[in-house]
Amino acid sequence: MSAPDTASTPAVPGRTPLRAGPVSAVWRPRTVLVPLLILAALFLAVLVDCGRGDIAIPVDRVAAALFGGGDEADRMVVTELRLPRAVTGALAGASLALAGAILQGLARNPLASPDILGVTAGSGVGAVAVIVLGGSYGGVGGTVASVGLPAAAMAGGVLAAAAVYLLAVRRGLTGNRVLLVGVGIDAVLTSVLSWLLLKADIVDAGRALLWLNGSLNGASWDTLRPTLWTLAVLLPVALLLSFPFGALAFDDDTARGLGVRMTPTRAALLLTAVLLTAGATAATGPVAFVALACPQLALRLLRTGTPPLLASALTGAAVTVWADVLGRTAFGSVELPVGVLTAALGAPYLLYLLIRSGRARTS
Repeated sequence: MSAPDTASTPAVPGRTPLRAGPVSAVWRPRTVLVPLLILAALFLAVLVDCGRGDIAIPVDRVAAALFGGGDEADRMVVTELRLPRAVTGALAGASLALAGAILQGLARNPLASPDILGVTAGSGVGAVAVIVLGGSYGGVGGTVASVGLPAAAMAGGVLAAAAVYLLAVRRGLTGNRVLLVGVGIDAVLTSVLSWLLLKADIVDAGRALLWLNGSLNGASWDTLRPTLWTLAVLLPVALLLSFPFGALAFDDDTARGLGVRMTPTRAALLLTAVLLTAGATAATGPVAFVALACPQLALRLLRTGTPPLLASALTGAAVTVWADVLGRTAFGSVELPVGVLTAALGAPYLLYLLIRSGRARTS
């Protein structure tokens, strides 16, 4: 039999076939252009975020300070006081959106996210337990804040995800079962959070509530390290798992036929999503709805079948930093935590997803 003539194969709109000897690929300009545009929006958000404050600095001077130019006062304000906040928001948003994209692909459901599946609540229980039961948020020499809090948040998220997985896998791991079990675990953990807040004294309760709203106040180069190292390690892992992740969009038999080992792949992806969520939550607290909405926004921008991992991470970073800009500047002297803004933007989208899912089941 002769090989098929690729020259006579009709082209798919938006896709250009590439072939070099035995290697073939498909070039989709959208997969490159859209992430570059999102990255430009993120960079602009960082410039604006670093320029706003009691000492206003124009965007061009912020850019000069970031690249080592400008005067010393601008460099000090930008790099030491404001840049850590913007970088923390970008890292946390990227981690949460990447975790949301992984969970939505695993569950094959746009409603799946760490917020709904109890992972965020588990991280919150771990961190708030350290704040309340540890006696002080900072601990001795800041040990609790720099070590205990991230470790407790990660442990709480892992335990919550393990509970959801073990309860959902008993009769087959389906999207609806994962969502139902996750909602139940989330409700239980929310009750535990309420109990911890009632048990706390007024000072610790205030600190815990500020943390639970998802705030970038007090961000520094030290506090962003857990999120930075978590994302630096797990983003390459997630990208390496992108091929089996794409195969999970099919049914289990088809995925196995493509050579994907279902159980190890799901376990690795789930652990990656949980650690990303816990690392972000440890640095900023629960930033609501970034993990839910940003993967779906990236999916619609790139027009892919499953949430794109890298584009989702970039979208989450840009949305979080822009939300911080709005929270700091849109309400005059009142500064809102970034989690309040993302919740206000993401809650209507959640309602839209619920309504659309109900209509799909009815039809």
